Amino acid sequence: MSSFVRSFTLGLAVGGRSSVAVTVPIAVATRGRSGTVAVLLRSAGRLAVAGEVVGDKLPDAPSRLDRPVFLARLVAGGVGALGLALAERRSAAAVLAAVPVGVAGAYVGSFAGYTWRTWAAKDGPAWAQPDTRAAALEDALVLATSAGLIRSAPREA
Repeated sequence: MSSFVRSFTLGLAVGGRSSVAVTVPIAVATRGRSGTVAVLLRSAGRLAVAGEVVGDKLPDAPSRLDRPVFLARLVAGGVGALGLALAERRSAAAVLAAVPVGVAGAYVGSFAGYTWRTWAAKDGPAWAQPDTRAAALEDALVLATSAGLIRSAPREA
C-alpha cells in the first residue's frame, strides 16, 4: 500500500477516533520491541483508544464537528500521518506529503462518521439503533482499519 493511501487511511480512522493518530504510529515504531518504554508507549496508546471509545458513548460527548473538536481531529490526522510516515521510514517527500493527505483523510472521516451516526440514529435500521450500536460499529471499523495499518506496515520500519 502506498504511503499516500496509508496516510489517507489513517486520517479516515482519525476522523472516527482521534486517539488512533498516536496509537498507530507508536505501534508501528515499537513493533518487535519488548523494552519497558515500548511496552509503556503501546499501553498508553491502547488506554487512550479505550478511553475515547467509552467517552464517545457518553451523552455529553461533543460532536466531532464542533469547531475545536473538528480542528483537533484535522491536526491529529496530519500529525498521525506524519508519525506513521516517519515510523515507516518513508522518503522525505512522502513524509512531507503525509501531513496534508492525513488532514484530508481526517476531514472525510469526520464527516463520514458524523453522517453515519446521524443517519443510523434517526433513519437507520433497527439493528443500528440506539446510537450506541451505530457507535460500536464505527469503533469496530476504526479499530480494524488501525490494526490493518499496523499489520501491513513495512517490516523494515
